[in-house]
Amino acid sequence: VSNASRPPLTTCSTHCPTLSSRQAHRDHFFFRVHVALAKRLVEASFADRVFFANTGTEANEAAIKFARKYQRVARPDGDAPTEFMSFTNCFHGRTMGSLALTSKVQYREPFAPVMPGATFAEYGNLEEAKKVIQSGKIAAVFVEPMQGEGGIHSATKEFLQGLRDACDEAGALLVFDEVQCGLGRTGYLWAYEAYGVVPDIMTLAKPLAGGLPIGVVLVTEKVASAINYGDHGTTFGGGPLVCQAALTTLDKIQKPGFLAEVAKKGENFKQLLSTKLSGNAHVKEIRGIGLIVGIELDVPAGPLVDACLDRGVIVLTAGKGNVVRQCC
Repeated sequence: VSNASRPPLTTCSTHCPTLSSRQAHRDHFFFRVHVALAKRLVEASFADRVFFANTGTEANEAAIKFARKYQRVARPDGDAPTEFMSFTNCFHGRTMGSLALTSKVQYREPFAPVMPGATFAEYGNLEEAKKVIQSGKIAAVFVEPMQGEGGIHSATKEFLQGLRDACDEAGALLVFDEVQCGLGRTGYLWAYEAYGVVPDIMTLAKPLAGGLPIGVVLVTEKVASAINYGDHGTTFGGGPLVCQAALTTLDKIQKPGFLAEVAKKGENFKQLLSTKLSGNAHVKEIRGIGLIVGIELDVPAGPLVDACLDRGVIVLTAGKGNVVRQCC
């Protein structure tokens, strides 16, 4: 069964599907642990259905397809919007669809032309974003509640709520990419909880399986109802090994007090950095939420990253190469 494709969206009813003689004549197979993880994610989030993949970029590619299909079903007159909007300094992946939604020219240019129909608005500029959304051409808006690759920039509640309202008015979907900022890193299980704004689709990946490859798309029933079996699939997404690893990861993160400790340690860490780096002329700002923390410099951060590695500390550059951040 390792080569069997999986159905597009896993429903989380109280009945765990098993490999019965009836299923043996089909090409879609479920595992108890597969369904258990889907149920756990639904119970812990806004979502009603789950699609499993292997990476963050795969999750975002699936979200692109789900948004297109949703709009086609919602507007059967043939006038469905097909374009997408994302934001400056964003990162959504390196495959052709998610790459088209990634703002950094250095990533896109070597592979141009990428998927057409992608527009970038300034991150945090609600008025600019609303004008694009109100054009009627946008199938979905992709946004990171907190940008990691972009330099540890946090959205405001007003910005995300404004996007939510504008999408609702225009019939566009709102997609939160929490591949880097989700799963407890902000001190909340999901970053959207810090803002009180709920998306239609959310993508996850990196930390969920504790280092094993996984990607997840969480969707509402509104979106899921537009997706049929065969519309999308995956060979290895949601395999039993990674699903069990993800369940174990969630067990750890959802222990009482764990997320409160993330928030507390994040504040302590920022205070420590502020104290230690006080008076350093090259430090412009220390920012972040929870344990997603970045240090913005007025010089390239590469030499500092190399010096940290020499001392056994793994950090990365972000933003325009002048921000130091933890490894994602």
